[in-house]
Amino acid sequence: MSEITWSDFEAVQLRVGTIVEVEDFPEAHRPAYKLMVDFGVLLGIKKSSAQITQLYTKEELLGKQIIAVTNFPPKQIGPIRSEVLVTGFYGEDGAVTLAVPDKPTSNGNRLA
Repeated sequence: MSEITWSDFEAVQLRVGTIVEVEDFPEAHRPAYKLMVDFGVLLGIKKSSAQITQLYTKEELLGKQIIAVTNFPPKQIGPIRSEVLVTGFYGEDGAVTLAVPDKPTSNGNRLA
């Protein structure tokens, strides 16, 4: 594993957002949801695709705060243009557990 510098880390914008809309994404190669995530006044609502269908239902995702990388360039994923990368951790079975704040915080707040 290679080391990064502090400035490398500072360049990554990890911010909190609240999922405000969840849809199935049947066009995805692997099961996924289309998400709309509210990052507050600074960034507004951003679109993302997330392969989190194994552990989360659409209903439990709605209103959930997540942590996302907000300064990647947009990426075309099938018919949608993903604007942020929702973060999580792969389990041994390949299912993704979301990275989330353990207490509510304001949308748009940056990882300290």
